[in-house]
Amino acid sequence: MNMDVLREYAPLYLEAAGLTVRIALVGIAGAVAVGFLCSLIRYFKVPVLNRIAGVYIELSRNTPLLIQLFFLYFGLPKLGILLSSEACAITGLIFLGGSYMAEAFRSGLEAVPGIQMESALSLGLTKRQVIGYVLLPQAVSVSVPAFAANVIFLIKETSVFSAVALADLMYTAKVLIGMSYNTDEALFMLVLSYLGILLPISVIFSLIERKLRYAGFGN
Repeated sequence: MNMDVLREYAPLYLEAAGLTVRIALVGIAGAVAVGFLCSLIRYFKVPVLNRIAGVYIELSRNTPLLIQLFFLYFGLPKLGILLSSEACAITGLIFLGGSYMAEAFRSGLEAVPGIQMESALSLGLTKRQVIGYVLLPQAVSVSVPAFAANVIFLIKETSVFSAVALADLMYTAKVLIGMSYNTDEALFMLVLSYLGILLPISVIFSLIERKLRYAGFGN
């Protein structure tokens, strides 16, 4: 392992990591919004929208992100729709992540006993108040482990963004290996970069889950 090469590569990986994190944050935020909306639609079985959400979830979860990116980057231009590499990456992450988040949130919603909803309504709370004060707080706490797993999964999925010429961590590693053949150093920095991103997130979610458990949620 050549330390001089590692020092030379470090700024390039820091820049690529910044891009990866930025796209992951935007994509995951969009996935959370889409997933939360779909989970409510499916939980309350909203007519028409429930079926549309179900089709979207099945389509998204049963097609690889790489295929989705190819469709966005190479297929849409044939229809006259041009998206940048970054836009394709964010859109693909939202499309894939939304379905996983939807199922995570829906499992949380369904974990709340129906008797609690009925009891709250009988006490005079409106349906909106029951959803906001009874259903959602418990559902969110139950969904934390699945939500954390999905966040980590989606960040790892960013490794395929290099397929649409996005200068992320994987793209940087491929370019450096092709230019200098310092394979060991390039891959070592790649692994180190992903660990630097994912380990803190994993630790944070573990702490959150532990605090919720001690507070009495998610049991």
